[in-house]
Amino acid sequence: MSLFDASRRRMSRRSVLRATGAAVALPLLDAMLPSLMTRSAWAEPSKFKPWERSLARQPRIIFCYVPNGVNILEWMPQGAGQEYGLSKTLEVLARHRDQFTVLTGLGHPAATGGHSGADTWLTGADLSAVPGSDYTNSVSVDQVIAAHHGQQTRVASLQLSDQSGTGSAGHSHTLSFDRSGTPLPAENSPRRLFERLFVPDTADDRAATLRRYAEKRSILDDVLDEANALRRQLGAADQRKLDEYLSSVRETEQRVERLEAWIDIPKPEVPPTDLQLSMQPGNAHDRPMWIDVMMELSYLAMLTDTTRVIAYEWSREAGGYGGGGENHHELSHHGGDAGMLAKLGEIDRFHLGRLGRFLDFLQATEDGDGNMLDHTIVVFGSGMNSGETGDHSPKNLPLLIAGGTGLGLRHGQHLAFESESHPPLANAWLSTIQAMGVETDRFSDATSTLTGLS
Repeated sequence: MSLFDASRRRMSRRSVLRATGAAVALPLLDAMLPSLMTRSAWAEPSKFKPWERSLARQPRIIFCYVPNGVNILEWMPQGAGQEYGLSKTLEVLARHRDQFTVLTGLGHPAATGGHSGADTWLTGADLSAVPGSDYTNSVSVDQVIAAHHGQQTRVASLQLSDQSGTGSAGHSHTLSFDRSGTPLPAENSPRRLFERLFVPDTADDRAATLRRYAEKRSILDDVLDEANALRRQLGAADQRKLDEYLSSVRETEQRVERLEAWIDIPKPEVPPTDLQLSMQPGNAHDRPMWIDVMMELSYLAMLTDTTRVIAYEWSREAGGYGGGGENHHELSHHGGDAGMLAKLGEIDRFHLGRLGRFLDFLQATEDGDGNMLDHTIVVFGSGMNSGETGDHSPKNLPLLIAGGTGLGLRHGQHLAFESESHPPLANAWLSTIQAMGVETDRFSDATSTLTGLS
């Protein structure tokens, strides 16, 4: 095998040195990296096409999170109301102008900013509110909605991220927290996600799954029995804490019961046509395709009514790449440097390009008496504002809400609020909760629904 690819004037990354019958892999050399002329060929765009129509019209919502804030100078629109002017960054979504609302000035009064933005974006919690505890979160908005819709779908909600699991306190790999504030683990592999959602289980798989559920139920029963016995020995304050814990255990028990009910119901038939399931989120060159394929899988999950609620952290805080492999986190600490701000703006437009493609899919797919975008709320934003100096503030958070006009949302506008005396971001979350059909007038520190959005 030739070490050198003459057609591209670079060495193969799989090149090896062969001597005395042994094959020794070479280290990553500069000659193996693609030149600017070949990079586009190395990361070819997805060929996935949207379906003609959905399998069932239902209300849906997806929360898309980008870390590290944005270049707020190139994000902020000019003017307010319906006559506002799209900014340099928002111009990427010009074709969808009538289908989204830009919201500025909102923030989380209880949050401290920094790299805990993903932890609090959907909760609005004061992570240090409980005396003696370094970290205490609360339920996230997606889980309030999932509690209402989850009984009707195979998967109550999806948690997606570029890092699997839950991460650590203050550096979460997930946006979702249950009613006790416990983080719900995220998936980062397109292949594992596709198999979970759409690959039929064998009889042996189902039997093994039922055994695992039975074991988990047995453990949960033992925990509940012991906790109830312990409760009688505790004071009132400790009983309240234990009750919160028991609520989480009961929710887990209910999730197991729901999963058992779906075990013999066939998964929807979805071929993996043009889905690039091998993309790796940690590979800067895979990054654009990885975001696209995870959005494609989100689209398919909602189109088939496998789930109606998705929380997708595109990158964890203090991480992430731009479309060309740029270090997103490093650029967010721009200190007002014009060159770094310009590169940060390019990353923002890259992200909105991926979002626009997803909106195209939804709009192109028939869904009852309209299209999927009419009945799907798409939320895009960040839990921090890197501002003019890179200070990672929880105020004036970048936020865009698209779709859902068939659910009562109003768009084609810029809702501008004064960042120092703003209504809490939770008001926007309460608006989405109600638009998704959940009857409640409370969420986190919300004071009302958000005027002008619904």
